[in-house]
Amino acid sequence: MLLLIRKEVAAVNELDEEKLKHQQQKGLTALNQEFRRYEQVTKDQSYGLSEQRDREEFDDDFEIKTCDLGLWLHGDEADKRTFANDIGAAMEDIGFAVLTGHGIDVSLYDRMADKVAEFFETIPMEARAPYMAKRQGSVNQGYFPIKQTSIIHPDLVEGWVFCRRAFDLDGKADFRPENFWPDAAYEKAFREVVIAHEKLILPIMQSILSYLGCDQHLYDEKLSATNFGFRLNYYPALDADQRATGGGRMLGHEDVDLFTILPASRQQGLQALDRRTNKWIRINPPYGSIILNTGDYMQRITNDRLPSTTHRVSQPVEDMSAGEPRISFPMAVYVWEDEILEVLPGLGAPKYAPIRAEDFHTRITSKYYGDDYADD
Repeated sequence: MLLLIRKEVAAVNELDEEKLKHQQQKGLTALNQEFRRYEQVTKDQSYGLSEQRDREEFDDDFEIKTCDLGLWLHGDEADKRTFANDIGAAMEDIGFAVLTGHGIDVSLYDRMADKVAEFFETIPMEARAPYMAKRQGSVNQGYFPIKQTSIIHPDLVEGWVFCRRAFDLDGKADFRPENFWPDAAYEKAFREVVIAHEKLILPIMQSILSYLGCDQHLYDEKLSATNFGFRLNYYPALDADQRATGGGRMLGHEDVDLFTILPASRQQGLQALDRRTNKWIRINPPYGSIILNTGDYMQRITNDRLPSTTHRVSQPVEDMSAGEPRISFPMAVYVWEDEILEVLPGLGAPKYAPIRAEDFHTRITSKYYGDDYADD
């Protein structure tokens, strides 16, 4: 049954189980630069896809900048300039920022975290099988069993990706929740946080564009009712053997999007790589805040000025936390497949040619899903 499920996952395509195991085993010692041919932006940083205990350096003094989004949402022009400068400088420096003042009540995040746990802990495998991940547009959407997020690394996480098409957001008469959800009640439940985060997309993008000296409304039309990837992550509790290996829960990677909106998790583990020092930074912001990071789309259109920053999910430092599941629900913000990604005006001679978003996205993610992924 497990082999059958794996073959149904679009990310695995026609790889048999032994080939998959061999490829993922190699990923435990592989460097990101071994997959450089797939990248569509410059990434000179070198790191192991898996954690390498005692072989990596950490910068325990670096703090990700905290930015008050309320200044942009409710302030005057001076307040907006302050926020734009804060978030822009943070993104240019490290590619990450912590957002407070976003207006979303922490109780919503409490409910969503509980719902994610319920979702993975109560839906049986036979009910998940019809929803195995497959490409829809640019994005691999659906269920990823544990160790099946990619074909290059056995991540210790179960995931489920829902894009805009999976939510009843636009009043389309032909919307059918059963096409995406094993239980339609979860569509309604998770739609609440999707709507809350969707309201932040334009303010975030406008403030970044303002920082860069561009027309702040340049992406308003592209990002109105745009596509996104809303991912539910369930990291099961780690047993003693998994703790002993020292391996990470999710491989080091860069997001393939404009930016990612990630509510801070109840459990630690998120780390970012400072590309200048090649040291890892532990990101542990207050619960209720939002972690924001830029992705490959943003690096492309900003001519490398705002980097797509490497990050991963590590094992928790405290043994006590390892015995509990870790929950997260990031929202990756894209543009629709036919939009053209091109370098923004005023950012120097373009290093990158204009490219259709779907081509850009699938060429990169072929490293995770197989060389045929970009040809679908």
